[in-house]
Amino acid sequence: VMMAFVVAPGVAVELVGLRGCRWTSVKGSGSGAGLGSGSVSVGGSGLWACSRRRCGRWVRMMSGGGSVGGGGGGKRQKKSRMSPGLAQALDKYEPVVGVEVHVQLDTRTKAFCSCSTRAARTPNANVCPVCMGHPGSLPVLNEKVVEIASKCAMALNCSIAPFSKFDRKNYFYPDTPKNYQISQFDLPIAEHGFLVLSSGKQVGVTRLHMEEDSGKLIHEGSLSGRLADSTHSLVDYNRAGIPLCEIVSEPDMRSGQEAAEYGQELQRVLRFISASDCNMQDGSLRLDVNVSIRPKGQESFGVKVELKNLNSFASVQRAVDYEIERQAGVLDAAGKVIQETRLWDEKELITKTMRVKEGSADYRYFPEPDILPLQLPSTLLDQWKEELPALPADRRARYLEEFELSDYDAFVLTDDIAVADYFEETVAAGAPPKLAVNWIMGDMIAYLKEKKKTVKDSQLRPTGLAELISLIENGTTSGKIMKDLLPELIETGDSASRVIEARGLTLISDEGEIRLLVSEILSANPKEFNEYKAGKVKLFGFFVGKMMEKTRGLVAPQMLNDVLRDMLDN
Repeated sequence: VMMAFVVAPGVAVELVGLRGCRWTSVKGSGSGAGLGSGSVSVGGSGLWACSRRRCGRWVRMMSGGGSVGGGGGGKRQKKSRMSPGLAQALDKYEPVVGVEVHVQLDTRTKAFCSCSTRAARTPNANVCPVCMGHPGSLPVLNEKVVEIASKCAMALNCSIAPFSKFDRKNYFYPDTPKNYQISQFDLPIAEHGFLVLSSGKQVGVTRLHMEEDSGKLIHEGSLSGRLADSTHSLVDYNRAGIPLCEIVSEPDMRSGQEAAEYGQELQRVLRFISASDCNMQDGSLRLDVNVSIRPKGQESFGVKVELKNLNSFASVQRAVDYEIERQAGVLDAAGKVIQETRLWDEKELITKTMRVKEGSADYRYFPEPDILPLQLPSTLLDQWKEELPALPADRRARYLEEFELSDYDAFVLTDDIAVADYFEETVAAGAPPKLAVNWIMGDMIAYLKEKKKTVKDSQLRPTGLAELISLIENGTTSGKIMKDLLPELIETGDSASRVIEARGLTLISDEGEIRLLVSEILSANPKEFNEYKAGKVKLFGFFVGKMMEKTRGLVAPQMLNDVLRDMLDN
């Protein structure tokens, strides 16, 4: 990974590395100081490097407006392309960004009735009088919803309230069959948490509460499928009543990149605890972002604008960056930013006004009369906490310390709990950690992606992969042979040792046998042998090729090299 930045003469540059970097001055006349969380401020000229083992990140500052660079391990970042307008806005204003996330919880039935949450091909198939809001129907709280919401709160370091209640949030919209939503208002199930991003930054979590989802509108009569140019809309209530957690962050983020990083880390955490599949394309993870700007040095917040229709983390970053630039333009023109909800248009790469934002009073909250307040015993909370797996940040730290993996390897492994578990089981079966990472994240994942499968679909279990690696390590077979056999092993789950034995793919590793074969090769090629002895040492590769041809590649490479060189030179 390489990064380079052009800087003005005499300007101190802060370079933020991955969490855990320990910057040390290597040489030069520059001044600098470590700032914590893997960052360093460098001025003048000089070379700085991370002293932590296996990291390899470095920074160089050249006097007179040179460049700062960084290299080594760590998460791979795409090159940032900041528009001139955004750069100008950031010179004058400080962005303030908060994120509201809606997560569909992975339950078999809806939040307050027994209707299935499974996707149905037929519209309005998974509905009943309760989720349709028919008179006389009574909701019953799904216990699994409370369990998953509590585990989400624990994973986000929240305090779970000893007493919480449900409320009715009243609004009238075609996809809300009851004309209200059962939610939580002033007494949510959890508050005051935080999430540590992969960069090391800590973002506060204001609250987490439970609620039900609305139905889905399908806009018809237009090629775009958008409301603006449609002739009519259809409504599907299959989604109405599916349980949600709403997670509201503190306004601690300062860029579109941080907002996207927050969403990605939250997605990892929720997947790790099996709270949801968190697929943005399916709507099971939805992000709304609040953006405001304020003049640098001002403590009070500016007027916030809510952004919706963000269908990917890339969209989150682009939309926030655009909105920062747009709001700066409004303020620079002596205008006022209006509190409103705006939609992100992915085609035009702009935000558009959707509606003026309602205040909370517009929803006329009042306690839900049909559901009792919630009081969770400490014994039950302790039980749920014990069931939580190790979270991504904890595993990354352990992989760096215990297995001495690079930051990049640790990050990639913890992107998927199934991959992380597979890796740990492979290492527990005896495989060296670095070799296990290389096989899992290299050939194995590449093949599975090509077949549109996941590591859960692999028939090659971790013990089988550990056996495969050990066969290469002890010289029984070669990495090339195993790479060729890997797809078959993934599909069948056969033992690598049985396959190579049955097919005669075991490497010749006996020194005496190799010497005999080399003698035959040298005797059959006297011209090349004499040229080698006369100083044409490049012919060493010629003899290796002949040996590989004679043995069909089934000879231990290192043993062959040692024996061949000894016999040629002596």
